[in-house]
Parts: sequence; C-alpha cells; structure tokens
Amino acid sequence: MKRQSSLAVLLMLALIAPVCGQTPAPTPATTSAPQETQEDPQLGDEDVVRITTNLIQVDAVVTDRSGRPVTDLRPEEFEILENGQAKAITNFSYVTLGGAGGEESAPRPATAAADKNAPPVPPARLRPEQVRRTIALVVDDLGLSAESMPFVRRALKKFVDEQMQPGDLVAIVRTGGGAGALQQFTSDKRLLTVAIENLRWNQLGRGGLSAFAPLQGKNMADELAGEVPGGSGGGTGASDDLDEFRGEFFTVGTLGALSYIVQGLRELPGRKSVMLFSDGIILNNTENQSTSFANSSGVQSLETRNNRIMDSLSKLIEFANRASVVIYTMDVRGLQGLGLTAADNAQGLGRPTTRGGLVVNPLQESLLARRTQFYESQQGLNYLAQQTGGIAIRNNNDVSNGIKKMLDDQHGFYLIGYHPDEETFDPKRTRFNKLEIKVKRPGLSVRYRSGFFGVTDESLRTPAPKTRAEQLSHAIIAPFASGDLDVQLTSLFANDAQSGSFMRSLLHVDASKLTFTEEPDGWRKLVFDIMAVTFGENGDIVDQVSRTENVRLRGETYQLILRNGFNYIITVPIRKSGAYQLRTALRDSATERIGSASQFITVPDINKNRLTLSGLVVTGFDPDKQKGGASGAALQNSAAKVLTDPQSGPGVRKLRRGMVLQFDYIIYNARLNKLSPPQPQLNTQIRLFREGRQIFEGNVLPFNLGGQLDLKRLSAGGRLQLGSDMAPGEYVLQVIVTDQLVKGKSGTATQWIDFQITQ
Repeated sequence: MKRQSSLAVLLMLALIAPVCGQTPAPTPATTSAPQETQEDPQLGDEDVVRITTNLIQVDAVVTDRSGRPVTDLRPEEFEILENGQAKAITNFSYVTLGGAGGEESAPRPATAAADKNAPPVPPARLRPEQVRRTIALVVDDLGLSAESMPFVRRALKKFVDEQMQPGDLVAIVRTGGGAGALQQFTSDKRLLTVAIENLRWNQLGRGGLSAFAPLQGKNMADELAGEVPGGSGGGTGASDDLDEFRGEFFTVGTLGALSYIVQGLRELPGRKSVMLFSDGIILNNTENQSTSFANSSGVQSLETRNNRIMDSLSKLIEFANRASVVIYTMDVRGLQGLGLTAADNAQGLGRPTTRGGLVVNPLQESLLARRTQFYESQQGLNYLAQQTGGIAIRNNNDVSNGIKKMLDDQHGFYLIGYHPDEETFDPKRTRFNKLEIKVKRPGLSVRYRSGFFGVTDESLRTPAPKTRAEQLSHAIIAPFASGDLDVQLTSLFANDAQSGSFMRSLLHVDASKLTFTEEPDGWRKLVFDIMAVTFGENGDIVDQVSRTENVRLRGETYQLILRNGFNYIITVPIRKSGAYQLRTALRDSATERIGSASQFITVPDINKNRLTLSGLVVTGFDPDKQKGGASGAALQNSAAKVLTDPQSGPGVRKLRRGMVLQFDYIIYNARLNKLSPPQPQLNTQIRLFREGRQIFEGNVLPFNLGGQLDLKRLSAGGRLQLGSDMAPGEYVLQVIVTDQLVKGKSGTATQWIDFQITQ
C-alpha cells in the first residue's frame, strides 16, 4: 500500500483540496430524528438474553392461531419453568421493533423508478443506537442445489429493493465463503446488490444440480450379466458411504459457518436474526448404523460422524441463544413431487426380488429412501429454528413470501426474567438447563429458546482488546464506525497509463480531538497509529498497512491543522476488476481513542474498452472570493488548489448555500470518429437528487476536447451554482456521459457522488 513519501506533503493537504470523496457526514436530521423519537427505551440495553447469577432473561414471541403477534399479555399470563420447576417472574416487558414488519419500503418517486440510470440513495451511516434490525441473510451454498440458487438470488434482490427498511443492518453471507468485501454488515444497498449478483452455485458443496439426485441403476450389461441382483440405487456400499461422508463433512461446514456468524453477531446490540436459505440439513443417519467408512485415517463409524454433526449443532444453538440471535430457516426447494422424474433411470434399478419371503421392489425402495431423506433434511432445519426461537419455512414455493413471514415475525418480543437458584450454575455439574415458557390465555402459541448451559455470560465474555494491534484490529472488523475520533473516508477509482487502475483513498481526520504534547521552542508533537486493510469480494486481503506516524508542528501550521484537520492519502494498485472494501482505523497513541471508517468501491475493467468514468471530485467555493477551480486532473496527479473553506473540499464535501459546486472526472475508452485527427463524440449531462428525488436536470452538452492529447483518458468537469434557498441535507450529484459512436447501453456511463448542504 502506497502513501505520500513525506509527512510534510500529508500535512500540506490540510490546506488544499484533497482528491476524492464519498460517505461524508452523518445522516441529516430528516433521516435520523424519526428513528430516535420512535426508539423504545428498552432497546437501549444491548443484552436481550442475560445469563447471570442474579438474572436469567430470555425473549419469547407469542402469536395467535393466524400467526399474528400478540402484544397485550401480562406477566401473570405467563409461566416459566427451568428444568421442570416453576420460577417467579421478576422482570417483564414487551419490546416493539418500530417498522420491523415485512412491509415494503417507501417506493421511490416515479421519475426515479422509471429511470434505470438514477443513482441509488446514499446509505446512512448508522450509529449503534439507530439500528432497528440486524439481519444476516445466510446463503448455504454448501447445501444449495444449482436449481435453487436462482430463486434465492431473486428473493434477496426483492428484499433489498422493497423490504429493507431504514435502520436495517444487513449482511449477505455464504457458508462456503470468507468474510470478504461483499459479506459485511451494512446499510448500503449497493454493496448488498453486488453481493447478491455474485452468488453462485458451489459445485464443491453437497447440493447437486436439482433438489435431489436422480435414481441411477446399473447399466444394461450388468443387468444381463446378473451382477448385483436386486440392487437398489445401483451403487456400491463404498460409494454410498463416501457420499454420506461428503454430506456430513459439508453439513458440519454449514453449521460451523453459522457459528462463526453468530459469534460475530454477539458484538452487535439488541436482538439479531439469521435467515438461513438451504436445501436442508440431515442431522442423523437412521439407516445402516453399523456401516463403517475406511479412509486414510482409519475406520470411522456413521454414529461417530453423526455425533460430530450434533456436537456442532449444540454449540451453534448455545452460541445463538447467548448472543440473542434468532435463527430462521427456509427450505428453498419448496413443495416437491417425490415420485419418478424424467431424470430417473427406473429401468436400471433392477427387478423385484424375494427377501425373507417378502417381495422387494427396488424402485419402491429407492423412492421411499428419497422421501425419507427429503423429510429428514427438513427436520434438521425445523430443529435449528425451534431451538433458537425462530420459525422454519418449508413446502413454500415463494421464497420472497417466506422472507416476508420471517420479517413479520420480528414485530416485537417479550422479555421475561427470573432469579436463578444456586444449582443453575453449580460448577460441579455444568448441566444444560432446559427452559419452558407457557401462556395461560387459550388459543395462543409461544416460541422461546430451549435453554442454556450452567455457565454465566461473564465467564464466557471475550476480554476487551488491550494492545495497540488488538485495538486497531478490533476497530477494523467492527460493523460500526468508531465515534471516539472523527474520521471520514473517501475512496475513488482511477486509471493512468503508467500505474494502471488504482483506488485512491483519503482519510480526513479532525485534529481537534487528537492529543498534541508540548515540546521545547513551541513545537507540538502528535503520535498516531494507522491501520488500513483492503478486502476483495471473496475475503482475500488485497493490501494492508499498519504503522505509527510521528508529526511535529508549531506556529500557524499547528493552528491550521488543529482548525481544519488533515488528510491521510492511501493509494492501492488494483490488478483485477471487482468489488473492494477499504477498512481503516486511526488510534491516538496518547489516549488510545480510536476512529474508524470503511468504504465500498467497484472497480471496472478498463481493458474491455467500454466507456467508463472515474470517481467524481467535488469542490465548493465562494464565487465572490474565488474565481478559479481545481483541474480535472486532480484525481490523476493528486493536484489541488488552496481552499478558503476546507470543509467544502472533496474529503468532507460540506457546502454552503450559494456556493459554486465544481466537479471533475476522467472519461475512459471513448470511441473516436474517422476524421483527421480522430475526435470523440460525447455528450454530457448532470442531474441533482435529494432523498431519491430528482430536483434538477442540466442540459445535454457536447464534450469539449480542448486540445487534450491522451484520448484514452479525457479530463472533464463542470460547475453548478447552488441556490440560496436550497434545503440543508444530503444530496447526490450524477454525471451521465453518452458516446454517440456506440449504440446500446454500453454507450452510456454514469457516476455519482454525495455531498451535504449546510446552513
């Protein structure tokens, strides 16, 4: 990872316009205020489930016969039992999750909805107290068939577009993938959409091409030779055992991935949910229990292998219950016909035979085995949901409707607590304490967690990070930006002839919250630690840096840095197109206070010779005080100009009403005409959006080449006078470039960036 070679250059950037921008300030009051006023005071406590020596508190959901939530129950209408013994309820409340139903998001305006080029609404930077729902959408690609995966993709796309609400913190995670740029908790619909588009059938998993494998008998030569008479399924015992071992291996993989996700959710506040999309989980093998499988490590019984599955499942349930995680499951296969299909080789299954005086039909045996396996795989999903207080969706062909049911179930929940006895946490026994909750009002159903082991939360809690490396690493992987220090991250894509494609990022730091120690002769010293990690979409680390910086300042330079902050520039070479995420953390060495930020960016493939735009560089200036503007080459060369108001630079983008907004960018791969000399034929247009609504559309203007020599990389830009009556808040500037020499959608490229208008 590259940086400026001199800290003097870094500090000078506090006085000039930085190079790029996105994800600036916190969301405006129009977005955050309604969430704060609707917040239930009970949600301020992060621990929904508590397991301590003084209090056992669990959550429960009560529904009527139609599945609708019941919210008006009183403590005396509940009964809670631990290991069969009734306990007196000492804590009781009902928590409503505002807007937590499966209702659709507010539709975008018709003008934007009909416009495929309309930019997305910028994501809000959620603070922990603003989160209403935390949802992990877990795609079990280790267990999904190729037939099921498209249904999952479509349903998740609909969830993001229509069902995701303000205040939702969402991650889309594959059980067969690492924690990459596309598997992070976020409120950014762009990142989630790209993650959905990258979902693929995992050929190495236990899921085949369809919901169940076709029946395969022996071939005609074997049949005529009389081999394996009456064989059912046509396979050998060794191959059947190999298939079962493979299925068990990937089942443990699915449960292990879920445990990893649940343990990560423990760090997040409130009640969390996991929605698992799978083709089923088989927990126990009920046939051929005496069969063994020989491999390089010896002989392993099926019973031993099944114990490994149950051990993984028990750990997952315990993790989920302690982390206040509810697991919902959905069998994506839907309602299946379990009879013969066109893919089945019924003829090769063999002829009926007599066993013990009974006629055995191999075809009927095979179909019975198919049905048994199908129902057993559903029972695994049912058990997992039941033990963690969730619901299991099965025999449902509409995946989107299944998601809606799971969302509707999160309308609210009861918190029920009691004082445990000494036996609950007896260290000599460490037993599993079974819980049971009953509702006395007739006609109601209650769902709750199955129980807990006799170990307190305090004894299991991970100690707080202490060392420099631990603190920075913890901030890097945290789903929320740290609020101790005020930092803002800006990342943009660009390309030049020498370096190729790269991602240039600017970390703007509010120096007023940092500690400067006094030194002789008026010098002030600042020591801070910086860590930056760039993740690829599959979890691979593309680039990383961790270092300690020492800065000495005095006089006017110190005052300017203290007042305006400074910018830390990071340039990451990109060798492969795709989705990336830069996660940064800065630590004040004196106070150990930390600020963190992350940025998602998509890098296009310039070598495809399609029309492409770089990121937008936005600068604001007062027309009465400053006439000039930054060059469009600023992104290429890190060039910039002195600003009268650093807050209006590309790193912060807080502009005042009446300012002139200047934007600069680079156009790549414009087609050239056949004139001499060849010329591009481009049209440009700008549009302005606020809260998803288009409020301004500029004229379509021809691009002016202006004597530029590098026709593969054309510098472009323009200015926009901001009105004196524009409402404060978040805005989006969009640039549209059309190549008149290219037909179809590949001849249009768009880019956008958000900025804020203050008073």
